[in-house]
Amino acid sequence: MVRHSKLQKQVLALYRQFLRAGRDKPGFIPRIQDEFRENATIKKTDVMHIEYLYRRGQRQLEQLRDVNTKQLGSFSKPRADS
Repeated sequence: MVRHSKLQKQVLALYRQFLRAGRDKPGFIPRIQDEFRENATIKKTDVMHIEYLYRRGQRQLEQLRDVNTKQLGSFSKPRADS
C-alpha cells in the first residue's frame, strides 16, 4: 500500500470535495478532472507550487459551492501570433 504525504492527502481530499461539489452542476466534472490531471505532472519536490495550487483550489471550491455559480472561469496564456 502506498503511503502518501500530508500534502498529497490534502490534495486528494480537495479533489474528492471538488467532485462532490461539481456533481450537481452540469459540465463541471470533466473540467475538474482535466485540471487535476494537467497538474498531476508537477514534480513532488515542487512543494511551493503545489501549495499555491492547493490554496487556489480551496478558493475555487468555495466559489463552486456557491449556489449562484453557473460556470468556472479560467485564465489561459494568449497564443503568440506567428
